[in-house]
Amino acid sequence: MPIYLDRHDLKGLTAADIAEAHRKDLEVQGRYGVRFLTYWFDDTRGTAFCLIDAPDIDTAMRVHDEAHGAVARDVIEVDLSAVEAFLGRVSDPVPAGHCCDGRVDPALRTIMFTDIVDSTAMTARLGDVRAVEMVRAHDAVVRRALHNKGGREVKHTGDGIMAAFDDAAAAVDCARAIQQAFEAFNLASREKLQVRIGLDAGEPVSDHNDLFGATVQMAARLCQSAEPDTIVVSDTLSGLVPEGSGLVSLGPKALKGFAQSVEAYEVPWR
Repeated sequence: MPIYLDRHDLKGLTAADIAEAHRKDLEVQGRYGVRFLTYWFDDTRGTAFCLIDAPDIDTAMRVHDEAHGAVARDVIEVDLSAVEAFLGRVSDPVPAGHCCDGRVDPALRTIMFTDIVDSTAMTARLGDVRAVEMVRAHDAVVRRALHNKGGREVKHTGDGIMAAFDDAAAAVDCARAIQQAFEAFNLASREKLQVRIGLDAGEPVSDHNDLFGATVQMAARLCQSAEPDTIVVSDTLSGLVPEGSGLVSLGPKALKGFAQSVEAYEVPWR
């Protein structure tokens, strides 16, 4: 369904009033096949905005009318990728990729790389500005999953993110959550994002708030070897996740920079 952003003039109301109105929208929305995704309130100007997944504008406004009577003054159709790009950056937490003294902890870590598939072709097709919006959408999705699963962003790679985890199982759960989030994103966005993910576990070397070494290289190469919309992990990582994780053996993979083939596994996420 289309995604709409509406605008209300609500001077004199408080944040608590707006939260209560949103709660009432949620109570009514199911009767009309509408989803109120979120809202924002600018108490200085007395304006509120709602992000709505609805069949059409009239249906969305019927929910407002029945719930509390505050029908929007303006409504526009928006693309979810643009919303993710800009609002995602506003709502994201500060990356927690560093220790309190500014050093990355060099202990056992799981390293994860994400990579936007065919990012160069995407830029050629969409142009620089729109392509940057799509990269921001990717960043918002990945950073939200990192925050929820205890991951820490180490750095941005231009068309992906490198992250570190204390816990291997949490890293795999995060990778699954990322792919599931992109699947939902693609259902609602005209422009699609395909991502590949690679993970390895070990003791990377820490230097200048970055991580280096064979573990980082392995995770990066596994990511590069992965098919679109898949998650590939190393043999080492496969031994650190609980039995029953459903990993599927891909057999030995020849990876650039590694003399010997390495055993790799695919993580199911659907």
